[in-house]
Amino acid sequence: MNGDKARIAVVGAGRMGIGIAQVFAYAGHPVDLIDIKVRSEAESARILQEATDQIRGNLKFLASLGLMDERSVETMMGQITYHDSSELETALPQADVVFEAVPEILGVKQSTFERIGAAAREEATVASTTSTFAVDTLAAYIARPQRFLNTHWLNPAYLIPLVEVSPGAATDPEVLDGMLALLERVGKVPVKCAPSPGFIVPRIQALAMNEAARLVEEGVASPEDIDKASRIGLGIRFAILGLLEFIDWGGGDILYYADRYLENALSADRFASPAIISGNMASGRTGMKAGQGFYDFSSRDLSAYQQETMKKFVDLLSHLGLMPAPGEITAASGNLAQK
Repeated sequence: MNGDKARIAVVGAGRMGIGIAQVFAYAGHPVDLIDIKVRSEAESARILQEATDQIRGNLKFLASLGLMDERSVETMMGQITYHDSSELETALPQADVVFEAVPEILGVKQSTFERIGAAAREEATVASTTSTFAVDTLAAYIARPQRFLNTHWLNPAYLIPLVEVSPGAATDPEVLDGMLALLERVGKVPVKCAPSPGFIVPRIQALAMNEAARLVEEGVASPEDIDKASRIGLGIRFAILGLLEFIDWGGGDILYYADRYLENALSADRFASPAIISGNMASGRTGMKAGQGFYDFSSRDLSAYQQETMKKFVDLLSHLGLMPAPGEITAASGNLAQK
């Protein structure tokens, strides 16, 4: 990659491609945004104008929040060059990194990678933004699989920091390291993920969203109360503690017994503990109080760790207006008593 300001090409001018182009322009990289779909001249012009307007609107929104001077918007817009499908072969040879962001249709991916492979430089890194296909499936369509990997971005790409990076069997370790470093330089938080259906976040959130829908289906609570519970109960907890860290914090034994109760009470195998939870329980690796769980707490200053974590909770709750001062609680209670 060409130093800190590698030239980026984004192939696909839909929502994901637009978001990725904005991320790199925001960080000062030159970007080529390419609408890969063959269209009439007028339709291509319309699509690319819509992309331009979307990015400018997003940047103005960020400026309105004080993240930057509004004069910076046009500077960032000037980092992006827009191309229709006919210009791909002239734009790609300049790119250090190419992100494929076309629809999740295997035939479309294949034809796109064939064009990318023919036009991109041999040393260019090529990444798919797929949320569906395993990296080695797509690598079969790549001219240089050692330069290829998956980078799964979360929408909206210009706001969500996380990017799940999945190298393939043939991916050069230096290519992986280079991608991780590039993403970090533009303010993203990459995590490495083995080739697996659903990556990390989609697999977890699919289970959570389906369970929320079941709660509505079973009449347990209203959609409004389920969403309130997920935002204020789950959301705040897991904005501070990761899921596995949370298990260790509360105790793997608590989860083990809760799993057994829910499995029996709801007659649902989906609540059965996975083998790793049962194994940790059997071996005494129940988390922070035992010194071992998914994490090793044996050499950690637990008092400092707990205080630091609780401070993060208080800071977040205060920011969200959910940590009122004692006087505010008294006033609110008085108002309720008068109603």
